Amino acid sequence: MVRGMNNILEKIKILYSKLQEPFVGREDEARAIVLALLSREHVVLIGEPGTAKSALARRLAELINARFFKYLLTKYTEPSELFGPLDLKSLKEGIYTRITKGKLPEAEIVFLDEVFNANSAILNALLSIMQERVWYDGYTEIRVPLWSLVGATNRVPEEPELEAIYDRFLIRQYARPLPENKWSDLLEAGWRIESGSVPPIKPVASISDVAEAHKLIFKVDMSSIKSKLLRLYAILEERGIHLTDRRKAKTLKAIAANALLEGRMYAEERDLIVLKYTAPRELGDFDKVNIILSEELRMPERFLKELSDIQANIREASRLVESMRSYDPRLVDLYRSLKIAKSRVLTIQREADDDRVQALAQETLKDIDELLEKISYKLGM
Repeated sequence: MVRGMNNILEKIKILYSKLQEPFVGREDEARAIVLALLSREHVVLIGEPGTAKSALARRLAELINARFFKYLLTKYTEPSELFGPLDLKSLKEGIYTRITKGKLPEAEIVFLDEVFNANSAILNALLSIMQERVWYDGYTEIRVPLWSLVGATNRVPEEPELEAIYDRFLIRQYARPLPENKWSDLLEAGWRIESGSVPPIKPVASISDVAEAHKLIFKVDMSSIKSKLLRLYAILEERGIHLTDRRKAKTLKAIAANALLEGRMYAEERDLIVLKYTAPRELGDFDKVNIILSEELRMPERFLKELSDIQANIREASRLVESMRSYDPRLVDLYRSLKIAKSRVLTIQREADDDRVQALAQETLKDIDELLEKISYKLGM
């Protein structure tokens, strides 16, 4: 039993690693999708076109060898485009049935682009499919094999009639454009993809492996985090971020899923970071929730990520400084930015008691000081 469980957990860890592998700066999007998968819930990626949303969904389906369906929705989309056309031959015989081959009712992973543009007929069908895995076609109730639906949108819906379906997406991730310090890596990765040098995708797990991992969620020991979770719910409510009762309860699955992804059968305080996916509603909420979690959770990982981002910025600045002439006015701005970054690293050093954070902070301070010295020399200071 233990060997089988460890094998499943290892497959899930590999799945997460392989899902994010070809994409630059999309670790959070990949984690959001895998958490939805483990929870057997749905995920919506919010952001402008070109932020790898559909590519991540398709890659997920290929990595677990799942039946996949993808469609771009508009207000003119007909139900038959998603669910299949009527079988006219059967209809002549008085039998109402659809030809669903290759359509949504037969898919295990579904990607719907601009999901909130759908008309009411499609939205009503999607509601029952997402919640109950049942499709009501006329008077017929049909069970569907859908495991997770990945939605994409460039806006947060404001219309009251969209509230119900938006709430069905337990996991929400704001897929922002990459920051400037990632552009160089983006160009290299994009070139590899366009030139066809990325290895073909090979499945690393199966939908049955995912089902086994999903069963493990309910065996994760959640006892140590519930009081802290309740406190976080109260803090979020105080700061104007409201979770529906459904979301409060279902967030437990996402927390357990995060523990599994980290290879644990018990939840820790750091697993509460998944609230950054389940709590936000508006785009502005994503930053608010992150700030609250940073204040309330003792998480060395957030410091490590912040320090890694600072180091990436330093490398980019260093290349820029090398190309600048003495007394370039931009050097003064860089000097000031580095002083601010140094102050932040010193603050992290004081706040964190993790050895990894301390070591990386010391390394980052050394890099900053070396670059400050170069800039000072060029400025004649």
